Amino acid sequence: MSEKFQYGTGRRKTATARTRLYAGSGNIVVNGRPYQEYFNRKTLQMVVCQPLKLTNMEDKLEVRVNVCGGGTAGQAEAVRHGISRALLVLDPSLRGVLKKAGFLTRDSRKKERKKYGLRAARARYQYSKR
Repeated sequence: MSEKFQYGTGRRKTATARTRLYAGSGNIVVNGRPYQEYFNRKTLQMVVCQPLKLTNMEDKLEVRVNVCGGGTAGQAEAVRHGISRALLVLDPSLRGVLKKAGFLTRDSRKKERKKYGLRAARARYQYSKR
């Protein structure tokens, strides 16, 4: 693995993924562990690999990711966003393909905050007429 890398930051909900792409064999390492071990659900593993499969770079790049915050699903989508951004730095001609797939758009949905006088963000206490 060479010392030269492309960097991309991905975010989803409260998860942040700092992604580095190196020229290499195609390994994906998340927080020092293989991504299959870190994301044990097949759907999350598929989400992480999507940008590499779409651009046919699976076996040409080595990916190292530090991810923190949020849950596993949010972290997987943050990793996908970070890989997509780093691929864009590596090769700007991939922009159209990645944008069409929706990998460059930051999913801005977050948990809505609880309001005072209510049980949750929108749920109210039960109303009793009599």
